[in-house]
Order: sequence, then structure tokens, then C-alpha cells
Amino acid sequence: MSELRECGIVCPTDWVPLAIEPTDNVKRWARSTAADLRERSRAAGYDIEAKVLEKDLRAQAEDSRRRDPFYAFALYPDGFDSALATLEIDLIHPDASVPRITLDWLAETFSAHDFGPPLITRTEVPIGPAVRIRQNFATAAASSGGPGVLLETLMYGVLPTGAESALVFLMSWTVPGIAEEMEEVAAGIVKTLSVAF
Repeated sequence: MSELRECGIVCPTDWVPLAIEPTDNVKRWARSTAADLRERSRAAGYDIEAKVLEKDLRAQAEDSRRRDPFYAFALYPDGFDSALATLEIDLIHPDASVPRITLDWLAETFSAHDFGPPLITRTEVPIGPAVRIRQNFATAAASSGGPGVLLETLMYGVLPTGAESALVFLMSWTVPGIAEEMEEVAAGIVKTLSVAF
């Protein structure tokens, strides 16, 4: 078994890579990216508020930064000034507490019964076997005293063939009624994962 050196992914253009590196200037990145997304939306016939978009981009990047993923993306279709979904990719390496990562371990570790039972299935992606976990969580309200929010997630835990480490692909969204579309998009994007040893 080998250690992963690189991980790659290909996302559609409406999935914006987030500024998550410690050296990234999030404020400058958000301003520049908001201008680009506003122009893209204008070309598609939509007018969106740049400041609202910039604020949302900063919030998305800062939120993902706290988890320190390998990659992070947010979905901004044309005409939207807030992200519809996020996607984070991370690597999990074996250590003294988990000397060997398995699909069973990934399923047990990343599934929760907070808001109904998770739907767990085994599958294959081009780089190796995977476990797919579709589940929902009840999260805290954006403002104190407000109702909680339903966070829907789709996670793939992938064991790249020949690797000791695992890749975790986590897509999440809070917008109601888009689960089927998000699952289809995730199924397409997860197939683009690549690794190098």
C-alpha cells in the first residue's frame, strides 16, 4: 500500500473553489470572485447584488476553513447571490487509533442517527470502492430563538485502489427540494476524483 501524494477533482463551472488556504486573503478573493460571478450572471440575464454575494462567499470560505479540508467548493448557479450547496474533499490517513481504514469503519464513523437513519450503500467509483451515506442533520438556527435548519448531506468515503488513506467527499445543502438534483450532481462529480502516489 502507498501513501497518497495528490488528489484531484473536476467540478462544473458553477461550483466555485473556495479560498481555504491559510495564506489566502479571503476578503480580496471574495471581492474578486463576486465580481466574476456577477458578470457571469449578467451575461445569463440576471442581476445580483455584489455585496450580498461577496458576504456569502466570505462566509462560505471561512466556514470551510474551520474544517481544513483538502478542497472546498460552493455552488453558485447564475442568478444566485448565496450558495445552494457546498462540497468538501478531505483525506484521512491511518494512525495508531485506526491502523487500517475500511469501508465499514468509514460507514460507522461518518454516519449519525440525528434526524432519521442514514441510507448507507456500497458502490464503486473509478478510483476504488466506496461507501455512500445519505443523511440529514438538524442544525442550530441562524438566529437565536429561530427554528432549526435541516442540513442534508451526501458523503462518499472512498478507498483508492492501492492506497492506505481514504478520500472523503462531502456535499451538503439546506435548500429544500433539491436533494434529487444534488445526488445526481454528486454522483457525477465523485467519478472525477483522481489520486497520485
